[in-house]
Amino acid sequence: MQDKEEERSLVNVESKLTKDGFTQDFNVVDGRLHTIGSDSNKTYAPDEVTIVDFYRFEGESDPDDMSVLYAIEASDGTRGTISNAYGTYADSDTDDFLKQVEDLGKNLTKKDK
Repeated sequence: MQDKEEERSLVNVESKLTKDGFTQDFNVVDGRLHTIGSDSNKTYAPDEVTIVDFYRFEGESDPDDMSVLYAIEASDGTRGTISNAYGTYADSDTDDFLKQVEDLGKNLTKKDK
């Protein structure tokens, strides 16, 4: 069994998600989720995506330096990740979008693996 701390490092989580097919990077612009660095330039409304999983990370030197990495799947099968700071430093556009997704019930129950 993998050490919990090792499993929780951002690099290891991103590597695992990439292996699981979450290869797209997303950001939120004008209330829509956008693909980054992709030739397709796809965008999605909150009702077109599902939060598959999420991971919280605390900064090593500052407990207030927290971030959350979300694994997202779009209705067309596009899978990727988006990160956001937690609390005071959160990007409000990203925060609002993800809250809308959660309010629509589009987040799956996180399972222990």
